[in-house]
Amino acid sequence: MEMNSARMEMNSARMKRIGLFGGSFNPIHNGHIALAQAVLRQCRIDEVWLMVSPQNPLKPSAALLDDKLRYDMACRAVQDVASISVSDYEFHLPRPSYTWNTLCHLREDFPDRVFSLIIGGDNWAAFTRWRQWQNILSHHDVIVYPRGEHRGTIEVPLLDVSSTLVRQKVQKGESIDGLVPESIAGLVEKLYAR
Repeated sequence: MEMNSARMEMNSARMKRIGLFGGSFNPIHNGHIALAQAVLRQCRIDEVWLMVSPQNPLKPSAALLDDKLRYDMACRAVQDVASISVSDYEFHLPRPSYTWNTLCHLREDFPDRVFSLIIGGDNWAAFTRWRQWQNILSHHDVIVYPRGEHRGTIEVPLLDVSSTLVRQKVQKGESIDGLVPESIAGLVEKLYAR
């Protein structure tokens, strides 16, 4: 029994640890990337997957840019950033996208990986509203970053940026320099201009 337990721990130690950072990324911005990098530095995570969500069941979807455009923009934004990749995995699952459902499919499709959730303190405060939240906690680590007045479990650089702010600045014709990666700035301005 002890030998099996030790073998399981060794196998778990060899498994790649993935941090799942879900969001609409409407658009992706420098705050998202800085947060993913902070998780890589501070937590036992090998890679961060930015999971572009087609529809958050707790948010209205009317203002979302097309799924593929948001995915392509995120890919371009992190193409030269080590250990961060973008996933369209949820595009192929039933909608709306519930995190528990996504995690069940990921465990089945990637049995050689261990998945942790990366969520904001605001989502953590409302976590008991998530479908199957007890099962999520019993099977996965949750990494919480500070957001607004809500505290987190990790320290992250506080960048005064949000997707809403980026969209508003574009619509007002204001500069978004420093808010999004240079590689996508022109595309963001084109896609979100009224």
